[in-house]
Amino acid sequence: MAWERIDITTESGETVRAQAPVIVSASRATDIPAFYADWFFDRLEKGYSAWTNPFNGVKSYVSYARTRLIVFWSKNPRPLLPHLEKLREKGIRCYLHYTLNDYETERLERGVPPLDERIETFLRLSELLGKELVIWRFDPLILTEQTGVEELLRKAERIGDRLRGYTAKLVFSFADIRIYRSVESRLRRDALPCREFDGRQMSDMAAGLAELNEKWGYTLATCGERVDLSQFGVRHNKCIDDELIVRQFADDPLLMDFLGVSQKGLFGPGTEVRKSLKDKGQRAFCGCIASKDIGEYDTCPHGCAYCYANRSGGKAAENYRLHRTRPTAETISGQ
Repeated sequence: MAWERIDITTESGETVRAQAPVIVSASRATDIPAFYADWFFDRLEKGYSAWTNPFNGVKSYVSYARTRLIVFWSKNPRPLLPHLEKLREKGIRCYLHYTLNDYETERLERGVPPLDERIETFLRLSELLGKELVIWRFDPLILTEQTGVEELLRKAERIGDRLRGYTAKLVFSFADIRIYRSVESRLRRDALPCREFDGRQMSDMAAGLAELNEKWGYTLATCGERVDLSQFGVRHNKCIDDELIVRQFADDPLLMDFLGVSQKGLFGPGTEVRKSLKDKGQRAFCGCIASKDIGEYDTCPHGCAYCYANRSGGKAAENYRLHRTRPTAETISGQ
């Protein structure tokens, strides 16, 4: 999407053109809440940040002058807790995609905190934001020699039972391994034999989650998946979700104007979204509406074995070290 562009003045005194998005994604490319929360809120206060295109290396600027909503993505969003009041003071809304997996035995997520600690953080954030605004992701679902569909369902049940009353939705996807050479080689190097789901296993997983959901009552949805699991009550998700935004933030006229929302009036209660804002920069089966992602690849130190956003664990660690030396730089990496 072509966001409005405005002139901004950088800290060095230079006048540059910057995108001014209404919705910011923070971030699909790295875990900003876990590792860069202080950086992000500092940049938000300063009014802009810089972003380096991963494909051509071109640096561009993002202004927060028009920002009305931030969608966070994280496996450890605890560092967000002391910052949330700053968003309220600015009148900026937010919601959170919280990836809460249990791969402790499989050692696929060696850099995340213990599961119990992550669940505690989930509950605290839900109490602060509301259960509709903290979305549980078991993402990706991945098969190993020791962990099949039944074991994954047991893991999901243990987590899902503890989240009852604290979330309204479970989003999941099936791991893609073969299409990412860096992921495939990393798993092989680390002697972590993982495999993708076949059609039967996808159906078995969805059927099992649907059965568990009889006690949970969550909305079940897949992220970016071609497979149709609607017979199990599983939807195709919109992670940047105009319907959720309208339900939760209809009192923000600027946000509603961006979505093209019209009030139906006295004789037709409710709202109607009139714009098509699908994010054409995402995968074919992604349902998200447009947002501006401010993260950068090769910057997440979690070290998850299946991660496609880090082509090199060494590069991610190097970038994070550089960030620590320049924690208030315009870019995440400090470059």
